[in-house]
Amino acid sequence: MSAFNMSVSLNRRSLSATSPRLVLVNRFGWVSRWFPLLLVIGFAISFLLVMGGGYLYLLPSLSKLAFSHVQESPNVNRSLRDCYFFDGDWVRVPTYPLYNATNCPFVERGFNCLGNGRSDKDYLHWRWKPKSCDIPRFDVHKVLNMLRSKRIVFVGDSMGRTQWESLICMLMAGVEDKNSVYEVNQNKISKRIRFLGVRFSAFNFTIEFFRSVFLVQPGHIPKHAPRRVKSTLILDRLDEISHRWVDSDVLIFNTGHWWVPSKLFDMGCYFQVGSSLKLGMSIPAAFRVALGTWASWIEKEIDQNRTRVFFRTFEPSHWSDQTRRTCNVTRYPSLEPNGRDQSLFSDAVLEVTKSMTVPINVIHVTSMSAFRSDAHVGNWSDNPSVPDCSHWCLPGVPDMWNEIILSQLYTD
Repeated sequence: MSAFNMSVSLNRRSLSATSPRLVLVNRFGWVSRWFPLLLVIGFAISFLLVMGGGYLYLLPSLSKLAFSHVQESPNVNRSLRDCYFFDGDWVRVPTYPLYNATNCPFVERGFNCLGNGRSDKDYLHWRWKPKSCDIPRFDVHKVLNMLRSKRIVFVGDSMGRTQWESLICMLMAGVEDKNSVYEVNQNKISKRIRFLGVRFSAFNFTIEFFRSVFLVQPGHIPKHAPRRVKSTLILDRLDEISHRWVDSDVLIFNTGHWWVPSKLFDMGCYFQVGSSLKLGMSIPAAFRVALGTWASWIEKEIDQNRTRVFFRTFEPSHWSDQTRRTCNVTRYPSLEPNGRDQSLFSDAVLEVTKSMTVPINVIHVTSMSAFRSDAHVGNWSDNPSVPDCSHWCLPGVPDMWNEIILSQLYTD
């Protein structure tokens, strides 16, 4: 018994002594078998923690990038400085127009088509979308502050006056006290007045318009001129009021609509260079000479460190025939420009400005405006008996020209 008991006791001691080792071996065997999986799981958890922390750190930037992508276009990485604004499409935007012409005292009655009885409003809801960029949404308060203490000057014909009225109404939408915006000489808007200036007193800036339909100086009948000559355009002299255009911060020109036989030769108006009468000079040739005079004046008189100069090209009309007596205003933009996207006047502006030493921003609206057969005044003017397929309803196409100009100014 004693031997048996001793044997059992030793066996128990041996068993008790070897049990921890067996357990340890069994545990390490389990670990060795599952070690590769545990390593993968650990690596995955570490990777997720690192990426999660990085995401939280970058979240504001990523959110901003995602928002910009939604708001802009796939080409958002292209700067507005590099954008060609005038190749694009008209896109329907329900949030347009930017203002109500009836509530703006600076819109001529003849351009307020809705106020004059136009019933369809489809023409109001189109915005230009360039192919290579997005024009920033108009932010009236940002623009008002950008223009603070500035002087903006428009020079040109009635199309320029329409654009001038458009800009004033766009900006008035952000002014609380409408009485703080006024014409400096208390004049009512009229095509017969050579100078109109509207002051935004709360922001200390003015938007001015100078009527100069040819840009160059009208002349009298030269001595020994034929009877058919009633007046002249002196092509080598800029308009006598040009000295009032200097010292501006933004200077916007347009011309072209009066450079037609009905406004010149049919009225007995011919061209003059110096004291020489040019009876045989064509209108396109005279236009180029006049542009050269304008370009020389800009290079001599304008401080390019202060003044940003724009030249808006010729915008097409949509008369039904050459007589300009019938006008078919469509309900929607036309699908084809039908040749109206080309203009000798626009080509001349592009050619002359390319060779200038002063940088000129050409607002090439000819192509983009060619599609807007829906946006003219038509029979909805202050004189419905006289159709108008040249001028534009307000709000309307000129608002987009101003948005392009403002976006370029803001980029700088």
